[in-house]
Amino acid sequence: MSIHVALHHVTHYRYDRQVNLGPQVLRLRPAPHCRSRILSYSLKVSPKEHFINWQQDPQANYQARLVFLESTNEFRIEVDLVAEMAVINPFDFFLEPHAEYFPFEYESWQRDELAPYFKRQPLTPLFECYLRGISR
Repeated sequence: MSIHVALHHVTHYRYDRQVNLGPQVLRLRPAPHCRSRILSYSLKVSPKEHFINWQQDPQANYQARLVFLESTNEFRIEVDLVAEMAVINPFDFFLEPHAEYFPFEYESWQRDELAPYFKRQPLTPLFECYLRGISR
């Protein structure tokens, strides 16, 4: 038997006067490819008078685009979900033969996809100090 966990999240803004809310994009729903099975999901938004369009970004994550019709003095988002927690073996994957020993070279198509992750930022002084303290 698996374990079920319930998550309750609230974001609540109160304003000291009436405001017009611009379009809001919420990313508060698990992606369809997440490993944990989602048993139930609900989203409550206030003010009640709004349009909602569910979209997916290029990585298939859900996002809700909210457009509000009238001014308000509060904005509230409430999410409830129940997920099934199952034991997942993080090493349940196949390793390509060329990557069995480190260091290895990525194939060209992989390097293209991973390019953003290879981009280096300049070292900050604090991080540089930390790196100097690591025994090599």
